[in-house]
Amino acid sequence: MKILAVQNRMGIGDTVVFLPFIKALSEKFNSPISLLVKESSKADQYLYQTNYIDKILFLERDKKNSNKHGGFLGSLNLIKDIKKHEFDQIIIFNSSLRFNLIAKFSGIHKIYQYPLFQKTRQHITDTPRKFIKDKLNLDVNEDPEIQIDDTLIYKSIEKFQINKNETNILLGIGGSGPTKRVPAKTFLSVIEKISDIKKCKFFLATGKDNEEQIILNEILQSKFKNICLPLDNLSIKETLPIIKNCNISICNDSSFSHLSAALGIKTITLMADTPLIYGNYSSKMFPIIPDGEETVSHKTQGKEKISPQKIFNRVKEIIN
Repeated sequence: MKILAVQNRMGIGDTVVFLPFIKALSEKFNSPISLLVKESSKADQYLYQTNYIDKILFLERDKKNSNKHGGFLGSLNLIKDIKKHEFDQIIIFNSSLRFNLIAKFSGIHKIYQYPLFQKTRQHITDTPRKFIKDKLNLDVNEDPEIQIDDTLIYKSIEKFQINKNETNILLGIGGSGPTKRVPAKTFLSVIEKISDIKKCKFFLATGKDNEEQIILNEILQSKFKNICLPLDNLSIKETLPIIKNCNISICNDSSFSHLSAALGIKTITLMADTPLIYGNYSSKMFPIIPDGEETVSHKTQGKEKISPQKIFNRVKEIIN
């Protein structure tokens, strides 16, 4: 059976959050599931070895109508692209009439979809969980899972000189927006505290944004530069086996927090300015919220109030 799942949210984290539902579908139908996702999900970089995933199709559409799948002509292009795969079923994780019509014109006879015209207030995990239960009688409560071949994990040990007798820690110092990026001084304080009790190596995961590079360089120019290895020149695919070799991760709300937890690494999530659900939906996630706050949202702006001592205390709880 050939099955397509549509998840058209924007980022890596949004795609990772949906993986338990995709895996449950694969198990129910005894078939890997193909995905239709946005290019910004970068799904081909981290799901290429996950056995419950089949093909990855990219939705080339954003706010402009000039790209391949934008506007009316883009819908026709998408119908053509989907139709050639001859899918038997489609599961649409949104309420869009457009996707419903595209599925029908693509010749897919069995369509499961969120209720139409109910786009508002759709919870990132509760809505798909209820949908899967109501439509397919599946109870889904597992963590997201990304799979990676052991050979790549072993090769990364040699290539990046990872000493398994040390405590290897991923620091996800990047973030998709400036309000999510905890300052370098916080990470430096954490590095110092952990280094006082453990022999460690820190892997610094970030992007090429100018502000992210400033944070990265501040850490690399510190007295801890010899125990820090930057990963900003690596692709996500190249970074995965390094993350898998880490004992623990400490990450801003970024792609690396989602990837790390989905790889099975216990991940401390620094939730400065994003709804808490993005940092605690997995049992592998241990959120830290700003001092003085009871929860966190898009308007919290608490990156300066993330306590290094709280991070350190949680690290000790996890690694001991």
